[in-house]
Amino acid sequence: MAITAALVKELRETTGAGMMDCKKALTETNGELEAAVDWLRTKGLAAAAKKAGRVAAEGLVGVAVSGTSAAVVELNAETDFVSRNDDFQQFVREVANLAVAAGGDIDKLKAASFPGTERNVEEQVTHMIAKIGENMNLRRSAAISVQQGVVAAYIHSAIAPSLGKIGVLVALESAADAAVLEGLGKQIAMHVAATNPASTSVDDLDPELVEREKSVLTEQAKESGRPMEIIEKMIEGRIRKYYEQVVLLEQTYVIDGESKVKDVIEAAAKSAGSPITLKGFLRFELGDGIEKEEKDFAAEVAEQLKK
Repeated sequence: MAITAALVKELRETTGAGMMDCKKALTETNGELEAAVDWLRTKGLAAAAKKAGRVAAEGLVGVAVSGTSAAVVELNAETDFVSRNDDFQQFVREVANLAVAAGGDIDKLKAASFPGTERNVEEQVTHMIAKIGENMNLRRSAAISVQQGVVAAYIHSAIAPSLGKIGVLVALESAADAAVLEGLGKQIAMHVAATNPASTSVDDLDPELVEREKSVLTEQAKESGRPMEIIEKMIEGRIRKYYEQVVLLEQTYVIDGESKVKDVIEAAAKSAGSPITLKGFLRFELGDGIEKEEKDFAAEVAEQLKK
């Protein structure tokens, strides 16, 4: 029987297995749909569909650097145990490397061929779900690069090289010595991991965030009963303080607790004899923004006993 694209699609929707696995199942069973479902079940490849609804908020953040480009990815699983699985760790590394080539574009990344298989990355995620036995999700990916200089990487709470709970990339554009830039970039990345800035510079800061802050500060200042001209000056001063809290270049450098980040970079540039520009940064924190399901353990056990 001819294996049509429509038949492969139907089997994929039924089982949740990867496209290449569905095609192979149909080939092995002469196009018999039910037999193909059973074939996938015996291989453990149809299990992914049942796991797809479970919350995946654990996992790993991975970073990869290639020349003057780098990428960071977040791949989630259901439990922290999976993050210590060698196969899962290697998978995240491979995905991070592929993300560099994809320029951080999540759709391109999912469609990219996964090395050593006939599957793409998205299909390989499904394959890994079946293999490891937990729901997984390639949640996000981003990349950054420079024309000249370095992109420094830092992993906080590292479980293995390039893998952990927080991943940071810092891009420094400069003709200065690469070793000097790497050292500076790593320290700034550590700073970013600790402070989680909202933007690189004041100009990059989301105008909505600024307006929201101004609105709050205005209402607070009005309660003081002072004249409007005084209130406006109060707001200006408080907005400057706000920039120092959320803008990377304006923040106090956590390494020395005194200098502003922009002054540290300026001093490094003077010492290196070449201008250094902080082009940007990326910071991924595992599970950031995911609503985790809180379950009572005793209730969960009781629920399982009822089955």
